[in-house]
Amino acid sequence: MADTEVSYVVSDFIGFLNASPTAFHAVDEAKKRLQKVGYEQVIEREDWKLEAGKRYFFTRNHSTIVAFAIGEKYVAGNGFHVVGAHTDSPCLKLKPVSKVKKADYLEVGVQTYGGGLWHTWFDRDLTVAGRVMIREEKDGSVSYSHRLVRIEEPIMRVPTLAIHLDRGVNDGFKVNTQSHLLPVLATSVELNKEFAENGHHAILTQMIANKLGCQPDQICDFELQACDTQPSIVAGAAKEFIFSGRLDNLCMSFCSLKALIDATSSESDLENESGVRMVALFDHEEVGSNSAQGAGSPAMLDALSRITNSFTSDSKMLTKAIQRSFLVSADMAHALHPNYMDKHEESHQPKLHGGLVIKHNANQRYATNAVTSLIFREIAMKHNLPIQDFVVRNDMPCGSTIGPILASGVGIRTIDVGAPQLSMHSIREMCAVDDVKHSYEHFKAFFQEFSQLDAKITVDT
Repeated sequence: MADTEVSYVVSDFIGFLNASPTAFHAVDEAKKRLQKVGYEQVIEREDWKLEAGKRYFFTRNHSTIVAFAIGEKYVAGNGFHVVGAHTDSPCLKLKPVSKVKKADYLEVGVQTYGGGLWHTWFDRDLTVAGRVMIREEKDGSVSYSHRLVRIEEPIMRVPTLAIHLDRGVNDGFKVNTQSHLLPVLATSVELNKEFAENGHHAILTQMIANKLGCQPDQICDFELQACDTQPSIVAGAAKEFIFSGRLDNLCMSFCSLKALIDATSSESDLENESGVRMVALFDHEEVGSNSAQGAGSPAMLDALSRITNSFTSDSKMLTKAIQRSFLVSADMAHALHPNYMDKHEESHQPKLHGGLVIKHNANQRYATNAVTSLIFREIAMKHNLPIQDFVVRNDMPCGSTIGPILASGVGIRTIDVGAPQLSMHSIREMCAVDDVKHSYEHFKAFFQEFSQLDAKITVDT
């Protein structure tokens, strides 16, 4: 891939990151990109009329999105070639009653979401973003609409305690997430008329209403989170890094989405495809995936079932289709840290610039096996793409992904992979520019070549 194309992919990724402060915004941005190239939205609560050679997507809760392109040679029972990732990241989410007032400070009550590095949220210029439910009246009838909101400017901050008042802080900074993580929004000295609006500070409710162009009393409810206002950037002395929040896992979400779009955008892309190319971006991975829109829900199986059943009335075809399918579970990986090298197993030390990392775990915390690993390695070899391996140390616990959840819940062959990064779950993470390119290229090649490669592999015969 030429440097100009690398630059285009990376600048496109930076745009995606800066448009996606929350899972809701990430899905909205993905939806816009799909619609721009001709993908048609289908609604889960309605009947689907699907055709071979066409491209579709649906959203669930507007925080999960599934897009798929049906090959022109597809028939019921053929497989699905899926890249799965997630749209959520650790953050601070506003409580249902967020108004907190102490010593004339107006603070915002928040819940911790996921396993964040919470000390990194101190002294950052924060704002809020998320979704709001709006009540609207027209001609005597009432309706309720879902609206996304984002206040661009910094409006709050979680201040650290001065070292003069905590002399031992450098011996170990311990965060009490209930009492220490409340962002300061304002002081009542400046807001003498401050009063509550539905359990939230009036000034915050008014700012949201102004942004949406509605009245505060039209806001019925919302799901908002604190967000860093510092934009994502290409950085480093050699401009080789990306500094950003939410790389885990918007990097894999972007790379898989762009790969699907670019592998299905021309008329010839699907003419020899006998399967279905799919990207599934789920919410709630960071908290276990157990929700109606998480990977632990029937969302994936529902999609496979409805697509298959659109082309046949034979219920046995879905089982056959699943056994012909393949899932790439794409979630960011831990790069070797130069200051903490003992945290990696000595023979498995993924590095920045080293390409996608294949994740292995004998106890099935990752779903990779020799068959699924082979497929990804063959694609890498054919396209001269770098590939790495990761195994956690035996004396450390291993994280997990949507891979084992979907492998066990759906019965689909699965590999766990991810681009290497540092500072995972910090408010500000980092990865390498060329690993974005490598990931995009690898996923695109997977979509284009899996059908032919899979036909050469013999296991259960």
